[in-house]
Amino acid sequence: MASGTGTMIGDNENPGRTRANLDETIQSEKLHLDQEHSPGKAVQQDYCMPDVVTVRIQTDSDSFQDVVVKIERPTYQKPFLGGFKNRRTGVEFHNAGSQTIPKKLPDKGILVFHRETQTVFEKNKQQQTTNTTSTQMTKTGLYVSNKTDKLITPGKYITAEEYHKRRLEAVIVIQRDFRRWHATNIVQKLGEEKRLRLEWEAQEELRRKKEKEEKLRREHKRRLNPKTKGDFELLYHALELWRQEETEQINRTLTGAERKAALCGLLEQEAQLIASIGRHKLNADEENRQKAILHFLNKCAQPKRWKAYDGKITEMDTQFTLRARELLEIYCSISMSDIPQDERIDVLLTLKRTVKVPPDPLKLYKNVNCCQTCKNYLPSTAFPVAANTHTTGRCRLCCKLDNEARHRETFLKCKLILENLRKSEADYQDDAKIVFLLQHQDLQYLIEKIWGCQSALSACSDLYDLVMVRWDKQHEWSPWNTILLTEHEADAHLKLCDLQKAYEAAFIHRIKHKHIWAKNYFAQIQAMASFLQRSENQTNANEFLIATPFPTGAKT
Repeated sequence: MASGTGTMIGDNENPGRTRANLDETIQSEKLHLDQEHSPGKAVQQDYCMPDVVTVRIQTDSDSFQDVVVKIERPTYQKPFLGGFKNRRTGVEFHNAGSQTIPKKLPDKGILVFHRETQTVFEKNKQQQTTNTTSTQMTKTGLYVSNKTDKLITPGKYITAEEYHKRRLEAVIVIQRDFRRWHATNIVQKLGEEKRLRLEWEAQEELRRKKEKEEKLRREHKRRLNPKTKGDFELLYHALELWRQEETEQINRTLTGAERKAALCGLLEQEAQLIASIGRHKLNADEENRQKAILHFLNKCAQPKRWKAYDGKITEMDTQFTLRARELLEIYCSISMSDIPQDERIDVLLTLKRTVKVPPDPLKLYKNVNCCQTCKNYLPSTAFPVAANTHTTGRCRLCCKLDNEARHRETFLKCKLILENLRKSEADYQDDAKIVFLLQHQDLQYLIEKIWGCQSALSACSDLYDLVMVRWDKQHEWSPWNTILLTEHEADAHLKLCDLQKAYEAAFIHRIKHKHIWAKNYFAQIQAMASFLQRSENQTNANEFLIATPFPTGAKT
C-alpha cells in the first residue's frame, strides 16, 4: 500500500496514515520542537479533523485505488480515562478511549443511582465523660472520718446451676400464671359467645312466634272479612274442619235417634253458614269487579313510559291510550248516580255513539271451549290446565263450586310455596323451565303424597315455614331434584358443597327413593317426559365419566 507521499506502508503499519495524517504529525512535531527551543514563543494551533479522508489502497503490483473514508463524529462526550498535563505548556494529554458506543444495560426495575445512597445522616448524641476522683486513706499525720462508711459483708455464692434452676422456676411460675390468665379469657369469651347465642336463639324463637301469631291473626281477619278467592278458600276450609270435628264428636257421644237429630241440626247450621258466606261472596265479587274494571281502564289509559340513557322517564300518549282515556271518562260518568237527568241522557247518548258491533263476530269464537259440567262455551283462559291434563274438562267456576261444596280444600299455602320456588329459580338465571310448567295442583300432590307435608330433616309440618329448593344446586329444579325443608334448613343446605359428606347414606337413600317416586308419577305427563329423558341422559353420562375415565395416552 502506498501512502499519500507515494511511499509504501508496511504490513504492521496503520493504513489510515495518509498525507493529511503525515501533515498533522509533522506540524505537531514541529510545534513541539519549537516549544522546547523557545518556550516563550510557543503558539498552539487548533486542528480540525475533516469529515472525509482519502485512503489509497494498492490493488495490484502496479495499480492503486483511492478509497474515500467518512469520519463518524462521536454522539456522546468522550469519558475521561486519565492522562497527564504538561506543566510548561499546560497542554492536557488524555488516555486513549474506544469510539464504540457503550452498551446500554437493561432496566431491571431496581433504582441504582439515587441520592439517598450517598446521603450521610448525622445525629447528635450526648455522652457523659468519666469523672476522675481520688480516695484519701488514713495514714500517719492524717485522719479521715469513717462515720459515713458502710460495712459490706459478702453474701452466699450462687453457682451457675443454682442460678439457672432459679430462673427456670421463675419461668414456670410466669408460664403458669399466663396460661391461667389465657384460659380464663377463653372461658369468658366462650361464655359471652354462648350468652349471645342463647339471646339470638331466644330472639329468633320470639320472632318466629310473633310471625306465626301475625299469620294466624291475618288468617282470622281474612275469615271475618273475606275479599279475595284465597280468603273464601280459607273460610270454606275452616268450615269443613269445623264440620268434621262436630261430626266426630256426635258420632263419639251420641247414638240412635239422638245422633240423627244432632246430625240434622249440624246440617242446618252448615247450610246457614254457607248462605252467610255466599252473601259475603256476592258483595265481595261486586266490589272486586268494580275495582278490576277501574284498574284495567286506568292501566290502559296510562301513557307509554320508558327510561332514557340518562335515567329520565319519557311519557308518550298514543291513539290507543287516548281512546282508553275517553272510555274511562265515559265509564266514570255512567257510574255516577247523583247527576241530573239531562246530563245523564247526554252521557247515554255519548255511550251509544261510542259502542259499536265488532266487524267480524266470528273472531270472538276463537279459542273457545265447552265446559263438560255447566255446558257453557268459555275462552281457554277460563279453564285450569294442569301438567297431566289432556282435555279442557271443567271450567274454573265449576272447579271452585265443586271444591266449596265437597272437598273445601285451600291451595293458598301451596301457591305460596310455588311462588317462592319460582322466584328462587329465577334468581339462578340458568334458563330453568320445569318449575314454570307446574301448577299448584301438581305441587300439592308433590308436597302431600311424596313428601308428606313435612320437612325432610326436622319433620316440621307447618307449610308456612316450608320451602322447596334444589337437592343438587348444580342442576335446575325438578320434581326429581328437590327437597322440602324449612327456611333456615334450606339456607344451610344450599351452602353445602358435597352432599355425600354432609348427609348420611340412609338419609340420601330416602331422598333418592322420593325422587324415583316423583319420576314415576311425572313420567306420565307428556310435557315432563322430555325433561326427564334429558336429565337421565345427563346423569348416565356423568356416571360413565366418573366410573370409567379414559386412560392417559390411550389410542383412539
